[in-house]
Amino acid sequence: MDQVGILIIDDDPASQTALRQILDSEGWRVRTVPGANQALAELASGNWTLAVVNVALTGLDGPLFTTLKELALAAPFEAGHMRVRVLFLVPEEVAIEAQPALERERLPYALKPVHLHDFLERVSDLLLEAQVIGSPIRRVRHEHKAESPRSRPRPSREHRDTSMFASRQDYLMSEEEIAEFEKKEKEERQKKLKKAGELGRP
Repeated sequence: MDQVGILIIDDDPASQTALRQILDSEGWRVRTVPGANQALAELASGNWTLAVVNVALTGLDGPLFTTLKELALAAPFEAGHMRVRVLFLVPEEVAIEAQPALERERLPYALKPVHLHDFLERVSDLLLEAQVIGSPIRRVRHEHKAESPRSRPRPSREHRDTSMFASRQDYLMSEEEIAEFEKKEKEERQKKLKKAGELGRP
């Protein structure tokens, strides 16, 4: 496969747009499909590296979910051929049922609304499994003086963390990035205070 191909299976237009913007920005080939039948046909084509799937569309049973579950649990390669990797998206309205079910099966998932860095971290892990990228993408980790984050072993597939978003202590930001972030936050606070003061004037 010449290029990373990501299939978004979601019938929510807002979600489709947001995910496409994130994934397009990495230079990957992205396509969205809103229905189960179309999704099954696309998966059968073998043209995709990763499927990002809204469980509110698939449900937790039925042929599409069953197929995706089997792909997610299978080894990334068989007889030299790559199997599509799968990342389930769990909207808040179905999380109470879907999240425990996915955790029991040890299926990779992300909660919606997604955090950019958290989502890309999860996508990165799956693309590394598929051996289509050589190093993690947009890894943002706090540097610890006592231990370099690069010295920590990556979890194996059998022990992959599926609790979802990485803890904030696992992020790396440079001193410049932290300073810029704090500067922007300060400016936003000053704007809000100024606006509140203007509103209070007679």
